[in-house]
Amino acid sequence: MTNRLGESSSPYLRQHAQNPVHWQEWGDDAFAQARERDVPVLLSIGYAACHWCHVMAHETFEDADLAAQMNDGFVCIKVDREERPDIDSVYMAATVAMTGQGGWPMTCFLIPDGDPFYCGTYFPPRPRNGQPGFGDVLDAISRTWTERRDEVDLAGSKITEHLRSTASGLPDGPRLDRQLLADAVTQIVADEDPVSSGFGGAPKFPPSAMIEGLLRAAEHTGDDTALAAASRTLEAMARGGIYDQLAGGFARYAVDAAWVVPHFEKMLYDNALLLRAYAHQARRGDALVARITAETVAFLDGALWTGSGYASSLDADTEGVEGLTYVWTPAELAEVLGDDAEWAAELFTVTAGGTFENGTSTLQLPRDPDDTERYESVRARLSAVRAERPQPDRDDKVVTAWNAFAVTALVEAGVGLGRPEWVARAAECASGLVDTHIVDGDVRRSSLDGRVGAPLGALEDSAALVTAVLTLYAATGDERWRGDGLAVLDRAIEVFAVPDEPGAWFDAHPTGLLVRPRDPVDGATPAGASLTAEALLLASVLADADRAPRYAELADATLSRAGIVLARAARSAGHWLAVAHSYVAGPVQVAVAEAPDSDGSFAARIRRAAPGGVVVVAGGEGSAPLLVGRRPVATGGRLRDAAYVCRGEVCGLPVTDLDEIVFSV
Repeated sequence: MTNRLGESSSPYLRQHAQNPVHWQEWGDDAFAQARERDVPVLLSIGYAACHWCHVMAHETFEDADLAAQMNDGFVCIKVDREERPDIDSVYMAATVAMTGQGGWPMTCFLIPDGDPFYCGTYFPPRPRNGQPGFGDVLDAISRTWTERRDEVDLAGSKITEHLRSTASGLPDGPRLDRQLLADAVTQIVADEDPVSSGFGGAPKFPPSAMIEGLLRAAEHTGDDTALAAASRTLEAMARGGIYDQLAGGFARYAVDAAWVVPHFEKMLYDNALLLRAYAHQARRGDALVARITAETVAFLDGALWTGSGYASSLDADTEGVEGLTYVWTPAELAEVLGDDAEWAAELFTVTAGGTFENGTSTLQLPRDPDDTERYESVRARLSAVRAERPQPDRDDKVVTAWNAFAVTALVEAGVGLGRPEWVARAAECASGLVDTHIVDGDVRRSSLDGRVGAPLGALEDSAALVTAVLTLYAATGDERWRGDGLAVLDRAIEVFAVPDEPGAWFDAHPTGLLVRPRDPVDGATPAGASLTAEALLLASVLADADRAPRYAELADATLSRAGIVLARAARSAGHWLAVAHSYVAGPVQVAVAEAPDSDGSFAARIRRAAPGGVVVVAGGEGSAPLLVGRRPVATGGRLRDAAYVCRGEVCGLPVTDLDEIVFSV
């Protein structure tokens, strides 16, 4: 038996290819070996950017004695949670059920049929701070397996029964209407941190989907409290240490409540989702937010672009040290900046005592600089020196859903802020996804170096991809994207819809796991079901007349299940809130019938002014389903571009002036 991870499509698994542990990938062969040897399965789940995953790998999986103990008593399986979110979902639920908390690295011990009987997260190699050492854990598991097998089997069957009983759909909830959405906004805003903005306490995560929901609430209803809460949080994050003040891009979360100290890993999904929110707010003319929008695009292109898609993440560690690339001391500033050092230290809050560890500080920007030219010079010099430091590793895995988030954000940012090059990059990324990640009609989860991986995509992959390419279609009029999007959506309906439960969705393909996950709650990324609601809503207004009613009916059914989440846990339903506001508003569609000599400026102004979730399509008469029978208006002896505003299936008369368009009622 040898380690079998060297040819994996996951960079995270490849990081463990030289471990003395005889790791195998998840599959029938591994479980068959466990049955043949009559030993438990040791399942370890993590991801490339995870700090404590690296710690456990170095301390434990590189230890020859511990590795021998693992090899002798277990069949050891390594899983990349980003590549197999279905496996991660099932065993994270088991870990939380057993211990009350979860996290990564996740360590689970399974009966050879997959039932978990003991779960935990990080284990030190030797006893530490009241935690048992991993060797002691392995000894105890092996003894229990040999001496009290009936207890192991009973524990495994009970936790599996619990998982199956909780993997059900949403119960009936309140009707989705304006009052329910207003109550959800009130619930969210009440939880805002009055000192540092954001929501909740430490650790504090960027609430990207929630901000998008609040911005849509403000635009569709005029709710100033929603707008203010969203604006304060966007500014606080942009000025904090969670944002890279030199190179752009947001870290995964702040370990403190004031956004000062980040957990330094940078994830594609965070930056893509935040780009959407920042770009949305930037259309209102906020200079800081507009700068962050542009810098986030530059970060995506400069740090994560692989040539065909965006890489998954940058590690939290550099050469095993958290923050090594990013933090500064006053002495380092003096060495680089000379006479500008004191000014820069005050501007970026680099203190003698440090805001991070060992006297180092993360860079913050509590206020705008009083000298822009000096500020840009300082940034350039610090950036040049930082580029010479050791850099964090990058996980080059291209994940479908996360790249789709980036495509949607780039398109919306590009059309909203007049940056056509961003739309072009979105199209390049979408082409890579469609050409590589769709195999025999099914969406695959990820690729590496242009080679698609074997794991099938989750519901979130299909739904996010549909929204991305349909958004691209609406912006460009390129029929390819509409055809691709509707084909993926039709296949997703076939695969993921729960039989006999209209509007309910499984999160994963039927892959033989203990349970088929179906979690309706938005987390670090939006729930597959809320993403599906968005995709269906878009398709219902962009598809041909013979197909649109089916999508509209499924959108109705899916959103009818959202009320319970919005009523009970609005902070875990940010994307539901965003989509629901678009739904309750109509959804609103604007068809811009352009004259033959149109320069496109009328449609461009409408796209910049339209609330989030409003679908704008422009072109000649009949060039898109929304433009069938709609034509420009003749005034003053010439044809002028005309906008037809529709809510649901009710449309207004054509207008030729932006001031005449009413988006909300």
